[in-house]
Amino acid sequence: MSGTPAAKETVVLVHGLWMHGWVMKLMGLRLGRCGFDTVFFSYPSMRDSLSQNALVLSRFVADIDAPRIHFIGHSLGGLLILQMLNEFPQSRIGRIILAGSPYNASCVATKLSRRDPGRYILGRSMLQWLGQKPPLCDDQHELGVIAGCRSIGGGKLISRLAVPNDGVVTVEETRISNVNDRIVLDVTHSGMLVSAELARQACSFLRYGHFLHNREDGEPA
Repeated sequence: MSGTPAAKETVVLVHGLWMHGWVMKLMGLRLGRCGFDTVFFSYPSMRDSLSQNALVLSRFVADIDAPRIHFIGHSLGGLLILQMLNEFPQSRIGRIILAGSPYNASCVATKLSRRDPGRYILGRSMLQWLGQKPPLCDDQHELGVIAGCRSIGGGKLISRLAVPNDGVVTVEETRISNVNDRIVLDVTHSGMLVSAELARQACSFLRYGHFLHNREDGEPA
């Protein structure tokens, strides 16, 4: 019997501050090798507020033809995903990974926000996150957190970062209660975008709901 092939599960990749969707292309290629379709969401992180971008993301997601939709957000991108789920709830939501996302504020961003030049650098989306109470993360969605501990990055020139950190965001700043799993990798903040190990860990969480934690393969323990 012939017919249209069933749509595969799709992963939406959401970039961070000052970036564009193309920075997630290598990660998307690696996720494709794991059997996922990938799409890339680009948004004006500087010009528009987090809520404005969350609305556009919700419309973007609504147009995806897939039975189940997963998310990976890098840095501010992860916060945008949480904002969307809080303001504009979606159906078909699968698993969500936040990579280097400063859920518990950010000492670097907070310091920048104290002066007008720094506020301009941060843009409206990050400033909204800093000025609001973070959305609660309940057990409605399966959430995984990836943090980095290779302390190389421009954030260290702006503020003294608690150890461990990825050069921009501290591990403690990524901490969220009620997550399904979390892991700390030896990567920098920007290095997450090109890390083969991060992609391997992401494939495991998206497929099985857990990171590898020294396992040799993606099979559940």
